[in-house]
Amino acid sequence: MNIQIGFHSIEEKVLSLEKSKDIKKYHIYYSKVGPRVKKILASANKIGLEATLVDEKQLDSYVQNLPESMKEHRGIVMIYSGEEVQQNNQVEFDDWIKESKNLENATVVILDRVTDPHNVGAILRSCDQFGVDLVIMPERKSANNIEDNEVIARSSAGSSTWVPYSVVTNLVRAAEKLKDAGFWLYGADAGGENCCSTNFAQKSVLIMGSEGTGISKLLEEKCDFIVSIPTCGKIDSLNVSVATGVLLYELYRRKIQ
Repeated sequence: MNIQIGFHSIEEKVLSLEKSKDIKKYHIYYSKVGPRVKKILASANKIGLEATLVDEKQLDSYVQNLPESMKEHRGIVMIYSGEEVQQNNQVEFDDWIKESKNLENATVVILDRVTDPHNVGAILRSCDQFGVDLVIMPERKSANNIEDNEVIARSSAGSSTWVPYSVVTNLVRAAEKLKDAGFWLYGADAGGENCCSTNFAQKSVLIMGSEGTGISKLLEEKCDFIVSIPTCGKIDSLNVSVATGVLLYELYRRKIQ
């Protein structure tokens, strides 16, 4: 049994299920009928998603095994059961690469060993706002398990339901395939070229490294450029999710000029 909480994440998940074949695997339980819950229930009713009124104790029992920060359900939870349900926005990387050859302009984000699910969620929120076409994460050393996914959904304010993403076994090989498909790779690291003066390609890949050690050496060797954000603070770097948002805005700003 997998549980989703948070008004934003449940609301966006409901909207994404409109044409899903797996809709019967989802069920909403609620104990309070405030304005936000009413809106979610209306959307659920429209697509035939079942919802049941229960008492507060029952909702508490559903979230009792979640991390402490996720036990505040605020009167509504969504549960999906049965076999693991693949997200509607999860795509096969090789299939996406084939289709990308027809794109003139695209932005891809690679997350190299970003293990904090709060950071991944915040990054996905920026990806949604700035039109990222695909996010790529490694199968290992990444925030990918069920517990992480719940944190990601809440931290992304529902964006994790919409942003296309792929999970791959080898990031270096994925980077090579992107280069073969006409993408230019930009690794983010302190001491790189000023991002404000970087001439980003129309088909760009932004590579963000781990919170502690940055981009792995093998992946960094595949980069065409290393870029950095000019700052004036006392500490040595920005949080990875903040840095990703700044760089994605810079890419997006140029697209809409």
